[in-house]
Amino acid sequence: MLKKYKKYILFINLILVLLFVNYAVFKKEQTLKKGNFILLELAPVDPRSLMQGDYMRLRYKIAQIRNFRGEQGVSEIEKIPNKGYLVLQKNANNIGEKIRLQKKINPLYQGEIPLKYHKNNRQIYLGAESYFFQEGNSDKYQKAKYGGLKIDEKGNSVLVGLYDADLKKIN
Repeated sequence: MLKKYKKYILFINLILVLLFVNYAVFKKEQTLKKGNFILLELAPVDPRSLMQGDYMRLRYKIAQIRNFRGEQGVSEIEKIPNKGYLVLQKNANNIGEKIRLQKKINPLYQGEIPLKYHKNNRQIYLGAESYFFQEGNSDKYQKAKYGGLKIDEKGNSVLVGLYDADLKKIN
C-alpha cells in the first residue's frame, strides 16, 4: 500500500522544498531591496581557502570579544546571551557603531538598527562571515576595510559588498 503512494509523497516533499527555497530567496531579495545599508569595519583574517577557491573569511571589529569585556574582564563574555541582537547606529558615513546587545529585538529607539547575532565558542557571529570572489582577485580584496550589509527591520542581513578605506565599493 505504501508503494502506491510513494510517488505522491516524493512529489509533495519536492514541492515543499522548492517552496521553502523560493521563500528564502524572496526574503533575501526583499532585504536587498528595502534593507537599511550599513558599513561595518572589518578585522583582519586569512583571505584564502584552497578547497573552496578564492574567498575572504570576514570578521567584524564590532563583534570582537574584546569589545564586550566589562570591568570583570574576559568573564563578561559568559553573560552575553547565545542569540540576540546587536543594536547599531549609523554615523554620517553609514558606518555602524555598537550601542548595546539585547536578547529581544525591542526596545529600539529612533535611528537604531537591530542586527541578529549568535555566540559560539566565545565568538560573536553576525551572519555574513564569507565573501567569495573570482579566482585571482585576492589582491584587490585584501584592501577591504568595511563590509557593506543590508539589514531588514527584523535584524536579518545580507552582505552586499566589500568597501575600501575611502568607502568605495571594491569591484
